[in-house]
Amino acid sequence: MSTVIRGGTIVTADQTYRADVYCADGITKAIGDKLDVPAGTRTVDARGQYVMPGGIDPHTHMELPFMGTVASEDFLSGTAAAAAGGTTMIIDFVIPNPKTSLLEAYEQWRGWAKKACQDYSFHVAITWWSDQVSEEMGVLVRDKGVNSFKHFMAYKGAIMVSDEQLIASFSRCLELGAIPTVHAENGEIVWHLQQKLLKMGITGPEGHPLSRPPEVEGEAANRAIKIAGIVNTPIYIVHNSCIQSLDAITRARLDGQRVYGEVLAGHLVIDDAVYRHQDWTFAAAHVMSPPFRSREHQEALWKGLQAGTLQTTATDHCCFCAPQKAMGKGDFTRIPNGTGGVEDRMAILWTTGVNTGKLTPNEFVRITSSNAAQIFNVYPRKGSISVGADADIVVWDPKGTRTISAKTHHQKVDFNIFEGLTCTGVPSHTLSQGQLLWADGKLDVKEGAGRYINRPTFPVVYEAMKKQGELRTPKPVVRHAAE
Repeated sequence: MSTVIRGGTIVTADQTYRADVYCADGITKAIGDKLDVPAGTRTVDARGQYVMPGGIDPHTHMELPFMGTVASEDFLSGTAAAAAGGTTMIIDFVIPNPKTSLLEAYEQWRGWAKKACQDYSFHVAITWWSDQVSEEMGVLVRDKGVNSFKHFMAYKGAIMVSDEQLIASFSRCLELGAIPTVHAENGEIVWHLQQKLLKMGITGPEGHPLSRPPEVEGEAANRAIKIAGIVNTPIYIVHNSCIQSLDAITRARLDGQRVYGEVLAGHLVIDDAVYRHQDWTFAAAHVMSPPFRSREHQEALWKGLQAGTLQTTATDHCCFCAPQKAMGKGDFTRIPNGTGGVEDRMAILWTTGVNTGKLTPNEFVRITSSNAAQIFNVYPRKGSISVGADADIVVWDPKGTRTISAKTHHQKVDFNIFEGLTCTGVPSHTLSQGQLLWADGKLDVKEGAGRYINRPTFPVVYEAMKKQGELRTPKPVVRHAAE
C-alpha cells in the first residue's frame, strides 16, 4: 500500500521545511506541498509533528553467543522494538570464534537475521589472523556487501586481538577500502586488574568499573588511532565512554586524521553509581563494557557530540536477563556484558539533547541517522528524506510522552537501564520500506520483511589514502658493499 504523510515539518541533517511525503514501492516517490496522490493511498496526519529519516543504530548484538550464553534479543524482536522507538535500520556484528571461517560465521548470522522485520547490515569482527582471514575479508567486501571490520582490544583469552593483528587487519582494510572499527580497552590491563580485585575479595558488580578505569579505554583508543595513522586508514571507535578516549579522538582529528567516534545513549545519561546499588541483580543488569562512568565524563561526551568530535549514537544493544547475569554471582568477571536500548535511544536523545538545548533537531537527525549512513556508505538511500531514498521514515511527536519501563517496552529482556525515565518526544509512526510498522502505540510487523543491505566501499577515497601513505613511507636506502 502507498502512503502519504501530510502536514508535517520535514527535518533532515541540513534542512527544515514543511511538505507532504508520498511513499510507494518501498521508496520516497515525491515531496511537495499538497501532493496529488492516487486514490486508496493511506494518509498519515503529521500536523504538529516532525517527519525525519528513520534512525540507524550502527551497533547492536542480536542473538549473540557470548560469555557462555546467548543474548536474549533475536532479530525479529529486536528490529520490532527498534521500530517502536523510531529506528529503521540496525548494523549488527558477525563475531566468529577464533580459528573460525569469517564466511561461515557470516552465513550463520545471515541465517539468524532472516526473521528481521526491518533492514539490517553487518560489521564482521576479526578475532584471529591468517592468510585465510585476509582472503575472506576480500570475499566479504567484494561479494557480501561488508565494508567494515570490528576489532576487540579487550576480552583476553577470547576474542581480543594483538597489536600485530591490528596492523595486519588495518592494512588489509586499507587495501580493500573498508573501515576498521575498534572496541578500545586495554585487555591486558583489564585482566590484570580483574585478578587483583578478585584476590582482594571484591567479587560483586562494583568490581566491574574498577577493573576498567577510564585510563584503560583512553590508552587503547590512543593506540588504535596511532596504528591507524601509521597505516593511513580511517578508523571508527565504538562506544566512547570517557574523557580519555574523547581526547584521543579530538587530538587526532585536529591533526587531520580521519577518525570517527560513537557514543551510546546510556553513557550520556547513566552514571557509575548503579554499580554500587545494594541490589546485586540491579547492579549486575548494568554490567557492560566500557562501564558507565561518573558525571564529568557524561558532560564531556555531550560536548563531543555538540562539537562534532563524536559523530554517531548507538546502543550496543546486547540483552541478558537476570538468570543469565546471575552466572557471575561470586565473580563479576563472569557476568555477561551487555544492556539494552534499541527501543529507547531516539527518545532519550531527544529528551536529554533537543529538549535541553544541547542539540538542534537537525543535529539530532545527524547523530541518530545521517552520519551513520554516510560513514558506512548507505547514504542517501538511508539517513535522508529525498526522492528515490528508501521510505524509512519516523513521524516524531515532540509533545508525546512515554515513561520507560521493562513492563511496557518491546525489548526481549526483563530489565531496562532507563527504567522510570519519562521522555517527551516520541515516534507516533514508523515506516520501513513505506510500510507502517508502528502507529499510535501499536506494532504491526512482518517476520522476514527486513532486507540485508549491501554497503559498498569508498574506492576513490581509499586509493588516495593509499597513495598518500606510499608517499609518506621512506624508501629503503640500498648501499653497495664497497661503501
